[in-house]
Amino acid sequence: MMKIAVTTLLIASASAFAPAPASKLTTSLQVSEVELGVTEPLGVYDPLGWLATQPESFERRRAVERKHGRIAMAAVVGNIVHNNHIVFDGYLSPSNDLKFSDVPTGIDGYKAIPTAGVAQILAFFALVELAWMPASKYDGDYGVGWCGKNIADPEEKTRKLNVELNNGRAAMLGIIGNMVGECITGQTMYEQYAGNHISPFGDGQGVF
Repeated sequence: MMKIAVTTLLIASASAFAPAPASKLTTSLQVSEVELGVTEPLGVYDPLGWLATQPESFERRRAVERKHGRIAMAAVVGNIVHNNHIVFDGYLSPSNDLKFSDVPTGIDGYKAIPTAGVAQILAFFALVELAWMPASKYDGDYGVGWCGKNIADPEEKTRKLNVELNNGRAAMLGIIGNMVGECITGQTMYEQYAGNHISPFGDGQGVF
């Protein structure tokens, strides 16, 4: 029954990928932002027709998508690393006798961080968002290049920008899926893998 429901949902949502009018919005990257991230044969994903009715808002929405994708990619990598118990040596908070290895994996890990540590994290986020990589810079090009290297070839740059957008989308789904899975099963990623609990359909433990 679950498989039928999922299949039906996928078929029903396919129509949302119908191509929409693609205006040639460009940025300082000298590429069409509308064409970036378009995956054939699905075309431009614009089920609500915002490209036609709210073209002035597209640049901001693309900037939000790009930044959220970057954050999600970092989150997925960090989640995988921490769930495999790869941590810094030493203390996260010497005054609280808290080592990095004492922070539990999974969503609840942040609860172990002292209030001063959370404040430092938020302050760093504010620095990045307001000064280093300001949200007002919609093109997402902060002058650091690709791994420190500027890409001169426009075709290669377009390909890497497409890769970034699509990987970011996958990462957003991946990290939210991981959090939902952890909340439903009560197990962290590591615990699910260690217990061979990786399939909602065939692991012998019911649906979840």
